[in-house]
Amino acid sequence: MKQKLKHWHYYEQKPFTKEQRAHTTVLFGGLTFKHERILKVFLKALGYNPEILPDPSVADFQIGKEYGNYGQCNPTYFTVGNLVNYLKKLESEGLSKQEIVDKYVFITASSPCGPCRFGMYQNEYRLAVTNAGFEGFRILTFEQSKELNQSNFESGLEINTDFFLALIHAFNIGDLLNEIAYSIRPYEIKKGETDKVLEESIKYLENELVNIIKPRPARKSSKFFKHSKGRSLYSFLKMYNNFFGKEINIILKKLEYVGECFDKIEIDRSKVKPVIKIVGEFWAQTTEGDGNFKMFSFLEREGGAVLVEPVATWISYLIHKEKLRNFDNKGIIANKLNSSFSMKSKRLFDYYKSKLMLNLADKVFNNLYKKMSKALGGIPHDLVNQEQLAKLSHEYYNTRASGGEGHLEVGKSIYYYKKALCHMILSLKPFGCMPSTQSDGAQAAVQGAYGGMVFLPIETSGEGEINAHSRVQMTLGEAKRKTRDEFQNALEETNLTEKKLKCFIENHPELKKPSYKISKHDKTIGVAANTVYHIKKMMDECK
Repeated sequence: MKQKLKHWHYYEQKPFTKEQRAHTTVLFGGLTFKHERILKVFLKALGYNPEILPDPSVADFQIGKEYGNYGQCNPTYFTVGNLVNYLKKLESEGLSKQEIVDKYVFITASSPCGPCRFGMYQNEYRLAVTNAGFEGFRILTFEQSKELNQSNFESGLEINTDFFLALIHAFNIGDLLNEIAYSIRPYEIKKGETDKVLEESIKYLENELVNIIKPRPARKSSKFFKHSKGRSLYSFLKMYNNFFGKEINIILKKLEYVGECFDKIEIDRSKVKPVIKIVGEFWAQTTEGDGNFKMFSFLEREGGAVLVEPVATWISYLIHKEKLRNFDNKGIIANKLNSSFSMKSKRLFDYYKSKLMLNLADKVFNNLYKKMSKALGGIPHDLVNQEQLAKLSHEYYNTRASGGEGHLEVGKSIYYYKKALCHMILSLKPFGCMPSTQSDGAQAAVQGAYGGMVFLPIETSGEGEINAHSRVQMTLGEAKRKTRDEFQNALEETNLTEKKLKCFIENHPELKKPSYKISKHDKTIGVAANTVYHIKKMMDECK
C-alpha cells in the first residue's frame, strides 16, 4: 500500500493581538545593557510592557544544548537557554505554564542570511521552549511573518514608524554610551567613576526620554489614518521631527546634559594602553557576558583600551548592501527581454528612485549619529564610511558575498590598520560560524599584504574561557610592546620626560577632560603617544 505523503508546513503559532498588549510582557535581549535599558524606555512609551532578559550565562548555554538541536552556534544556545531559564524562573515564582504561554512573548531579529543559520533561529527557539514544557510559547521575529506584518494594524506588535524610530534612537544612544564608557574607563583617575556616571546617566535618560516617542493615534478613532495618504503624511512628519525637528532637539538636549556629566570625569591620557579594536560576528562582538568569555572586561583588566563596534555600523552596512543590490539589478531590469520601451523606462525610473531614497537614508542616518555624538561632547568616533570599507575589502572578500557580516570584518581590519587607529584587532565569532570562517580565510591574505597587523581570531563557545584568555594574553603582549615602544619614541623625539609630561598636564587641567581633542600625529596610535606630540606642539606655540 502506497504511503500518503505528509507535506511540511511552516509553524503556525497563536497570534499576538493588539487586545493582548496591555497584559502581555514582551521579552527581549541580546545587546548590551546600555542598548537594552534605553530600548525598554521607548517600548514602554509606545504602550508595550517590555522586560529585559538577564545577561546570558554558561548555565544558560548548557540548558540551550539540553533542549535544542545539536550543532547550533553558541548565540542560539545562549539565547534560548537564557529564555528557557527565565520561563522556568517565572514558573518557580508561582505562574503556571499556561499563564506564561498566554502572558509572555519573546521578540528577536531574524533574516534570510546566506550561509548563516540566523534565519532559522526562531525555529530552534520554538523547539527548545517546547521541549522545556512551554508548548505554544510565542516567538516573534522581525522577519516576514503575519504577527509583525506592517499592514496588520491589529497586531500586538506594530512594526510602524514609531517602532522604527524607537529602535534607531535606542541603538544610537546605546552605541554612543557604550563607546564613551569604554574610551574613558581605561584612563580614569578615580577608579569606578566612569561606571558610576554611566549608571546615573542611564537612569536620567530613563526618566527623561519616556515622553519623547509617542504612539500613533488609534486608526479606528481617526478618519485621517483610514487612508494611506494620511498614514504616509504622518510617517513623513514623524520622521522629519525625529531627525531634524522638535523631537530630536529634545533628545539632543538630554544627551548634552549626559555629555557634561561624563566630561567631569578626570582622565590621565599619559597612561600607556594598547588599543584593541573588536570585530567579528555581530552577537559575539556585542555581548558583554559569558557569550564571549567576558572578553571586554578581561582586556581592560589586562591593561588594554577596548574600541567597541557600534550597532549603527551594521545598520549602515544593510543600507549599503541594498545600494549594491539596486545597482546590480539596474541592467537586468532595464534590458529584460520582451519589455516595451515604457516598461523599461518605468524600471529605470524605479531604479533611480530607489537610489535616491537609499542615498538619502544613508546620509540622514549618519547625520543623526553625528548629531548625537556631538551632543555627548564629540567623544565617540564617527561611523566608518561603508563605501570605503567595501573598496578596501573587495580584493580579499567579494562585497557581493552575503552572510553574517559579509566583507565588514575584512574591511574594518584593513581600515583600522591603515589609519593607525589600533594596536591589535581581535575578531570574536561563535564556534563553527560559517561566514566568520570565510572571513578568517580571507584574513590570511590580508595579513600577508599588511605584515605589521596584529590580528587574532577567537572562536567562542560555552567552554574554553581559560584557553581563549591565554591566547589573547599572548597576542596582547605583542600589542603592549608596540605601545610602549611608540610612547618611548614619542618622548625621545620631543625631548620630553614622563615627569615633564605629567607636570604639564597638571598645569593644564583641560587635558584631563574626556571631550578635549588630542591631535593625531602621523601614524601614531596610542593615546599616550599622541598626547606627547600634542603637548610638545602646545609648548612650541607658547614660546
